[in-house]
Amino acid sequence: MEKIVYILHCIDAEGPLHESLEATFKRLYEIFDIKMEPTKENLKKIQNKLIDFGEKTDIIAEIFSSHFIKYNDTWEKMNKMLLMITHPDFRNKVLDSFGNGWVYNWYCLDYAGYVHNPRHREMGIHKIFDYYRKIINKTGSYRDGIHWHFHPMSIYKEAHRCATSYVNSPHLYEILCRRVIERKWFPVAFRAGNHIERPDSHWFLEQWIPFDASNWAYRDEKKDIHACQSDITAGRMGDWRLAPDDWSMYHPSHDNYQIPGNCRRWICRGIDIKTRGRELTEAEAEKAFSRANKGKPTVMGIVNHDYRDMAPEIDFARERIVKASKKYPGVKFKFCETVEAFKSAIYGTENVLEPVELNVSLEGDNNRLVLKVNTIKGEIFGCQPFLAVRTKSGRFIHENFDFDTSPARWSYTFDHESIHVEDISAIGVATNDKYGNTFVKVLNLK
Repeated sequence: MEKIVYILHCIDAEGPLHESLEATFKRLYEIFDIKMEPTKENLKKIQNKLIDFGEKTDIIAEIFSSHFIKYNDTWEKMNKMLLMITHPDFRNKVLDSFGNGWVYNWYCLDYAGYVHNPRHREMGIHKIFDYYRKIINKTGSYRDGIHWHFHPMSIYKEAHRCATSYVNSPHLYEILCRRVIERKWFPVAFRAGNHIERPDSHWFLEQWIPFDASNWAYRDEKKDIHACQSDITAGRMGDWRLAPDDWSMYHPSHDNYQIPGNCRRWICRGIDIKTRGRELTEAEAEKAFSRANKGKPTVMGIVNHDYRDMAPEIDFARERIVKASKKYPGVKFKFCETVEAFKSAIYGTENVLEPVELNVSLEGDNNRLVLKVNTIKGEIFGCQPFLAVRTKSGRFIHENFDFDTSPARWSYTFDHESIHVEDISAIGVATNDKYGNTFVKVLNLK
């Protein structure tokens, strides 16, 4: 067995971000409970560590450094960065052990239904998803992947905030229904917004999404650099305190997504390339190579955002990967798309079953119409396919299937008790299998 570290670069693709000077100092207060006059002079003092915040001085200077607060606040700036980092000259500055350049995984977010948008986020379902599809086609970046990122909606519908509840997020099912029906696409891999998972999102993912790159576990035995950051302290946001931090992948338990158990999906670890203290240090990179050197399949997930200049962060990550690889010459490393990384680490050379395929049909009349779904190849991931319906008035509705006497068959009845037959515009059925193969079928009705 080859010893390989699969390098998985996950980008939370959220589009342009604007932050005013006042908003920057508001974040200083929200994170560290420090109030200061929002001036450029004070910001420079913070960045140059000319103000003594005690043990917080270094981390505050890092979080508000010129790199981290210089945002791509327009699509023009975003385009300029992406055309540079997807160019072969940049992508191939460092080649992996197989002679291939850097690979990007764009986890695309949708902003929909928000009322307040002070950071000038790009509103509209598919906007960011379509943008990255065009970038891949324009640059010929076909080894890169497009996947799904989601922010639970804040109580006050603020686009710059990220809550914790999927149940209270009305845009959740509309996004997926529209992806299926309008783009004939369904996510196979996922990253949680602000690294936040909770029981409702955990059980939601268990139904449909086999690969989850959200584990943010990071334990520094020498110093808890997160204790002074109130927004991520004690499980406030990305709570992965009980999850493995040794670069292992695991099935979560039913009652706690952080603890290995018997659920279906696989979770891998993804830590920041360089931000907020949970960064890819030399020690963390070496930990991944050391694990692989013991013959253990290892996915090293690294994370950043598209609204900052990604080039120096990627160079930072590559430097650490190369240094670690030199210490473990018997270990190869491979830049990967998400499905490739998960499949390779989990299944290796195992004979993968044929991709899942469903037969989808409609039977009935104008009074009652029955959607029948039957598995004809492979096996679905989860307990049921995803059902999406578009009404003639333009509503997008997700519904549960009725189960059959066979675990490989399902049905849904359109009638006066559910969605009226005369109101159906389109029906979408989607599923994945455990190997990361996706099936989508859309029926358009007159």
